[in-house]
Formats: sequence, structure tokens, C-alpha cells
Amino acid sequence: MNNPIKTKLGQPVPELPVADVEKAQIHYRDVLGFDIAWTYPDKTIGAVARGDIAIFLSTRNNVSPHTHWIFAFDVDATFEEMKARGAQITESIEDKPWNMRQFTIEDLDGNRFIFHHDI
Repeated sequence: MNNPIKTKLGQPVPELPVADVEKAQIHYRDVLGFDIAWTYPDKTIGAVARGDIAIFLSTRNNVSPHTHWIFAFDVDATFEEMKARGAQITESIEDKPWNMRQFTIEDLDGNRFIFHHDI
């Protein structure tokens, strides 16, 4: 097998299950600091964005909530921001034995985000 050229890829964009796209977008905007990017006319799917991160929110799939790891350049400042915004913090910030400092938040539909930084 010869070695094909690897093309450059962008970051994956998760599609998270939500009960109500517009309500979820408002939560991501007001509580998590995202911008509302777009909403499909039938309101079954929409997107939010923050910097280089984009997330699709969808009522089209009846699946379990997801967990996503997000690297935070200053995890302590990110923790303070999310706390000040009123995010539902399910695990407070702490140093873990696997050499990461991290904390976890949960959105309205049970999707979890673990913000982390190497120690």
C-alpha cells in the first residue's frame, strides 16, 4: 500500500441532541457565551459558535446526551467565566491524577463538557 497524501482537516463539529433548538441556542448564548450561528426554518437543527468551536443542536435524533472534552488555554479563567455565567457545574475544578486540571458542566439536555488543561 502506498502512502496517500493526508489532506488538512478542520475540527469536528458535534451534533448534540436537544429537546428544543431555539431554547438550547439561547442557553448556549446566555450561559455559555456562544453566538447563535443559524437555525433551520423548521427549527429541527441549528448551530452555535464561539471562536473556532461550532456545535450543531438538533431535535432530529433521539439519542443519549454526549460528553465532549474542550481544551481551555486558561482553565481557571474559563471555570470562573462559566461560574459567573451561571453554568450548571457538575464537577468543580480540580487537579486530576492523570495530570489534567479540569471541570465539567452540563447543558439543559444533559450534554456534558469537560474543560481541561494539562498540569
